[in-house]
Amino acid sequence: MLTNREGYTALITGASSGIGLELARRLLSEGWHVIALNRSAFPSDDSAIQGAVRGGNLRVYQADMTDFRQLKQALQAIQAQETRIDVLFNNAGGSLKELRYSKQGRELHYELQTVAPYIVFMELKELLLKGALRTVVGTSTSAFATLRSFDPEMLERPVKFRKLFGPYSSTKLALSLWTRAIAPQLEPEGITVRSADPGGNNTIRQGNSSGLPFYLRPVMKLLFPPPTRGAALLYEAALGRQAGSNGAYLKQGKVSELKYTEYGRRVLDKVDAIYKQEYRQLA
Repeated sequence: MLTNREGYTALITGASSGIGLELARRLLSEGWHVIALNRSAFPSDDSAIQGAVRGGNLRVYQADMTDFRQLKQALQAIQAQETRIDVLFNNAGGSLKELRYSKQGRELHYELQTVAPYIVFMELKELLLKGALRTVVGTSTSAFATLRSFDPEMLERPVKFRKLFGPYSSTKLALSLWTRAIAPQLEPEGITVRSADPGGNNTIRQGNSSGLPFYLRPVMKLLFPPPTRGAALLYEAALGRQAGSNGAYLKQGKVSELKYTEYGRRVLDKVDAIYKQEYRQLA
């Protein structure tokens, strides 16, 4: 377990609210430098966050990660301006209330939660190799335990939709599957990847129309812990006792079994093809 963490650099996607924001706050409080890749701005009334921005310990890049042109512009800026990344937290995600599609024509959960994390990792790999920790953590879920089937070919354009337990869950599973599949080929470079379930957290924001089933909203408000709990689980996934578990899926901080692991290579091949044939071809 890493004990002296001051001076390291983490990149967090989706750091402007919820679990990502709490993770950024914790790292900054411990002396980390934090690079944030966000669609939305940080809260303007958060004095600690705004102070970190002014002091240079928190550096913010903005993009809608489902829009490849915006994503490429932001990642090129990170490549040009940053010198190293010790831990990459691929955290951005969200549960939508209906089927929606990206500018590239793929289902939005899939683009954001499966494809974009792979692109971010591949584009920032050289900065990771310059870091000391060389660790990647993807935010997954345990909601995919309810899935009765999984077809990688249906991820881009699903024919059915369920809030939370449909495309949201299947694309989080796909993230964990490609993470598991890619781990062995990264070991010679000293890069460790894993995915982690941050558990149920009360991340409901006023005015935010999420894709939660109606019956879960009051349960989340009353019973779920604050997002500091999920942030702690992601933090431990990167730096705690499971830090050497390459390719693992962590649930409640413990290595857990994944469903449908036989599809891991297919998912990896699909996201790699999108990265090479679409993203890298953008001018």
